[in-house]
Amino acid sequence: MRMKVLVAEKIAASGIEMLKEEFEVEVKTDLTPEQLVAEIPAYHALIVRSATRATREVIEAGTNLKIIGRAGVGVDNVDVQAATERGIIVCNAPTSNVVSAAEHTMALMLASARSIPQAAASMNEHKWERSKFTGAELYEKTLAIFGLGRIGSLVAERARSFGMRIIGFDPYTSPERAQAMGVELFESVEEILPQADFITVHLPKTKETIGMFGAEQFAMMKNTVRVINTARGGIYQVDALAEALKAGTIAAAGIDVFEVEPCTDSPLVGVPNAILTPHLGASTAEAQDRAGEQIAQFVAAGLRGEMVPTAVNIAPVAPEVYKKVGPFIQLAENLGKMVAQMSHGGIESIETHFIGSLAETDTRILKTAVLKGMLTIVSAESVNFVNADYYAEQRGIQVTETKRTETHDYVSMVVIKANTPDGPVEIGATLMGKKNEPRLVSLYGFDLDMIPSQHMSFFLYEDRPGMIGKVGTVLGAHDINIASMQVGREKVGGTALMGINVDSHMPKDVLRKITEEAGIKNAWTVEL
Repeated sequence: MRMKVLVAEKIAASGIEMLKEEFEVEVKTDLTPEQLVAEIPAYHALIVRSATRATREVIEAGTNLKIIGRAGVGVDNVDVQAATERGIIVCNAPTSNVVSAAEHTMALMLASARSIPQAAASMNEHKWERSKFTGAELYEKTLAIFGLGRIGSLVAERARSFGMRIIGFDPYTSPERAQAMGVELFESVEEILPQADFITVHLPKTKETIGMFGAEQFAMMKNTVRVINTARGGIYQVDALAEALKAGTIAAAGIDVFEVEPCTDSPLVGVPNAILTPHLGASTAEAQDRAGEQIAQFVAAGLRGEMVPTAVNIAPVAPEVYKKVGPFIQLAENLGKMVAQMSHGGIESIETHFIGSLAETDTRILKTAVLKGMLTIVSAESVNFVNADYYAEQRGIQVTETKRTETHDYVSMVVIKANTPDGPVEIGATLMGKKNEPRLVSLYGFDLDMIPSQHMSFFLYEDRPGMIGKVGTVLGAHDINIASMQVGREKVGGTALMGINVDSHMPKDVLRKITEEAGIKNAWTVEL
C-alpha cells in the first residue's frame, strides 16, 4: 500500500505530479481545523502553505505522519515542538522565493525613490503634478543591508549594478564573505544608520530583532533615508515608523510585511510617503512553482527515509556543508546498519571517526545518519533524522565523534566502531571517483575494496587452501549466486576475512552450514 500525502493548500501542479509518481496524493483545500484533525490520521505527509495551521492537535491526531512540508520560507504555522516530540520531520522551501524577494526589495527601493505609486494615483485622478514627484537616484547612494543571508546577498548583487555603495551588518557573516559580496561590514547598528540613504532588513524574527528599529534609531538616520522591509513584520516599530514618516524624520518607507497578517489596519495606512504591499515578496508565478516543486522533492525524500536538507527540527546543514557531506549520508547510514547486524550482545557505545578532508567540515548529520541506520535495525520505533540522537540517548548508547585531517590512503574516510560485550566491531568506508561510488575499505582491521550491496556475508577464518571453494560449493548447492568476492588477510596462513556480495538473501541455516563445513571461526550476514 502506497503512502498517502495530503496537500492542504494549492501548490504547483508540477510538484503534485512529482509526488504522484511514488505516492497517493489527495488535494483538499479550505479544510477547517476540525476537518483537518479528522482527515489527518489517514496520511503520512502533510503539505501546507501559510493559511493552514499544523497545530499540536493536528499533529497528535496524525498517527501516521512522517513529515510536514511548508511550501514557503517560514514555518510559523507549524508546531515544530509537537512534531519533534513525535519524530515528525518539519521542512520548508527556504530558497524558493529568494530571487522574488530580492527583486521586490529593489522594486520598493525604486518605487520609494521615485514616488511611483503616488504619481500613478495622481495620474488616475486626472492630475499632472510633475514637479511634486521629484525623486532621487540610486546611483552612488549608500545602501545599508541588515542581514546578509541568501536574500540580502542577492539584493547586494543587484544594488551593485545600480552603482550603489553597499554597507552591511550581520554578526554571522565573515569579513571575507562580505568582501566577496562587495559589502563593507560594520560591527554595530549605530555606526551604519547615519551613513545610509537606503536601509533594507533581511533578518529573521527573533527576540533580538523584534522592534530593532524604533524612535531612537530613526532619529540617527538621515532625513532623506528610505527604509524597506520584505523580511518579517515587527522589525521596525510600526508606530515609531509612522511618526517618523509624518514628521519628516525619514523620507519614505516600503513595507511588505506586517506583525499580524492579513493586515488591513495599520498606523502606516494613509501615510503619503509609505508604500505598502500585501506580503508580495514571494508572489511571483516562478516562486510559487519553485516552492511547490521544492517541497514535493523534500517531502518525497522524507517519506523514503532519506535526508531532508531543509528540515528545521534537525541540526541545520548549510548549503556549502551539505555539498561536502551530502554524498556521505547514505554511506554513513549503511555503516550504522552494518555494525548493528554484526554486533552480538548489544551495542554499548558508538565511535564515529571522520578522516581526511571530511574532518574539515560539520559532520554532525553524518553522526546522526550512523545512529539512524543502527537504530533502524535494533529498534521497534520509527527512527529518522529527527529522533535518532534522542533514541540513542534513551538506550544509554554513548556516542563520540572524532576528526583527523591526515589520511594516507583516501581523500576522505568514515570509520565506525561499535563497542559490544563481545568486543568491538569496526568498519571503514569511503567514496571513490567522480560518481562517489561507495567502498568498504576495512573491516575488523582487514583491508578490503568491496562495493556495499543489498545482500552481503562476511567470514572470519584461518587462511588455508580450499576455503573459497568450500564457501562457493555450499552457496551453489542452495542456488545462491556470488556476485563478487574480496579477501583480506594478515599473512599467509594467518587469519583471513572473506567478504562476498550475493544476489539473494542468505538464510541462517545456509550460513550455519558454511560455518560448519568450512571450519569458519565467525560469520555474519548483512542486509542493506
